[in-house]
Amino acid sequence: MAVSGTLAVVLGGAALLIPAPYVVEAPGPTFNTIGEVNDQPLIEVSGAETYPAEGELSLTTVSVQGGPNRQVSIFEAFSGWIDPERDVQPEEIVYPPGTTQSELREQGTVAMTSSQDAAIAAALGELDIAFSESLTVAGLAPDSASLDALQEGDVLSSIDGTDVVDISTIRTALNDAGGDAVELTVERDGASTQVTVVPKRSEEGNYQLGVLLSSTFQFPFDVSIQLDNVVGPSAGTMFALGIIDILTEGDLTGGRSFAGTGSIDSVGNVGPIGGIAQKLTGARTDGAEVFLAPAANCDEVVGHIPAGLTVVSIETLDDAVEAVEMLGNGGNASSLPSCS
Repeated sequence: MAVSGTLAVVLGGAALLIPAPYVVEAPGPTFNTIGEVNDQPLIEVSGAETYPAEGELSLTTVSVQGGPNRQVSIFEAFSGWIDPERDVQPEEIVYPPGTTQSELREQGTVAMTSSQDAAIAAALGELDIAFSESLTVAGLAPDSASLDALQEGDVLSSIDGTDVVDISTIRTALNDAGGDAVELTVERDGASTQVTVVPKRSEEGNYQLGVLLSSTFQFPFDVSIQLDNVVGPSAGTMFALGIIDILTEGDLTGGRSFAGTGSIDSVGNVGPIGGIAQKLTGARTDGAEVFLAPAANCDEVVGHIPAGLTVVSIETLDDAVEAVEMLGNGGNASSLPSCS
């Protein structure tokens, strides 16, 4: 009996260490975009006048266990299920089957780099500082409306006679055309080429070319963002706010502690992200008073707001700037949109 009991304990313990096909998400650290990381400014501007900034405009992160990086054990999965601050999901929902650790890292790094460029563009646009942006076709969907017209590497110059200055030019022209054919001028192999595309309507009701576009920017000065071991696009909005504060005289925050999340495009539209419940907890744990949340994530915010944290819903960078300025000057959050 003693041997059997010992064997049962050993087997039970071993079973708890067996890898489980789950991913556990937990609150990660926050980083003040107007502060320092490892004694270096997180955001550094050269070639333009900058101003010291007080307070905090912190980006938030999620600590992820499981998947290609490292499989979790059954014990870790069970621990995540009973911890209200953690979220446990099947691995195949989070990562496509066959995704490798190197692929995951590369994708995250590319997304982070793109988000930084878009954040700089959005911040300069908010401050009315001129810069240039060119849009290049990086890929086409299998059912793309542009399969017979556009090619990878094409640079979009104009649409229906309007110069393409950013992604909003494309969106506006397509929706104005109402589904009719549009005329595009592209730079291909060093020459200008005119093509015609009949856009397709998406499920959301917008008209699309069915292409993946990459942006190349020319900024009037250098902005560098130093942040290791954080990947993905979700820090874009907080990067943009940090850049604006550094380039603007006075304190945007009024010395208060703000945190937030949200992807951003070059014209300042804030997009949804993952893991917002964990980011809310991480923000409050690190002392944030106000959290800026993408409006598209509001259904995930409700019911997960820690005590003492005020959540403001934002759709654009302009919304975020207005909220921080108002609250930093002592305004009341009740007049701002929330997720409750």
